Amino acid sequence: MHTFAKITATETKLFLRTPFMPLAGILFPAVLLLAIGAIPGMTEPSAKAGGYRFIDAWVPSLIVISLAMLALQSIPGAVAAYREQGVLRRLATTPVHPANLLGAQLLIHVVIALAGIGLVLGLANVVYDVPMPKHPAAFLLTLLLGVVSMFALGLVAAAVAPTSKAANGIAMIAFLPTMFFGGVYLPRPLLPEVLRRIGDYVPPGSQPLQDAWVGDGVQPLQLVVLAAFAVAGTVLAARLFRWE
Repeated sequence: MHTFAKITATETKLFLRTPFMPLAGILFPAVLLLAIGAIPGMTEPSAKAGGYRFIDAWVPSLIVISLAMLALQSIPGAVAAYREQGVLRRLATTPVHPANLLGAQLLIHVVIALAGIGLVLGLANVVYDVPMPKHPAAFLLTLLLGVVSMFALGLVAAAVAPTSKAANGIAMIAFLPTMFFGGVYLPRPLLPEVLRRIGDYVPPGSQPLQDAWVGDGVQPLQLVVLAAFAVAGTVLAARLFRWE
């Protein structure tokens, strides 16, 4: 544990030396929230949004942005870069197993993602009176499954990519659909019905998050599918992962 703590501290310092991704992970979703809320009509109830305000429906999409940026853009490149540079291979010859480095990277990125999500939740409530989740337990469970499934997909990209550029390219296969079905490019209420239904089950669970937030609760099948993504992604990443 002492070794893991030291590696985590070192990796945190290295991560913060290039502050773009930490700042983007924490601040970018919050800035988008403020910009979207300033658009006329976004804070008014709309029949197209199921009677909710568009800003209420957009908050889960901002969670998608935070997780997708860090899980599918930042960590795949970081892990693949360590493999490309031979860091993982050299660590494998020491008592410090490379898994410690991988765990540290995961911890740092998850903390940054949760910090960004927490900032969005707080600002949405204070600035635009977006209510806190009506079903907090379901919301937290959905968020947990969404985090695990997204980072598992990111590690799958990192597992098979020989270089950091290749990792980011492979991760785009999951990044673009995640953003689309998560309502980032176009609010989910405006998507065709068939695309909304598909998006109900795509990680990190934009619709289940919204249902736990302002709706009647999460459908069990949605949680089962998210859990399946989380387990399958984790197993696949572990099987495919190469230290060199």
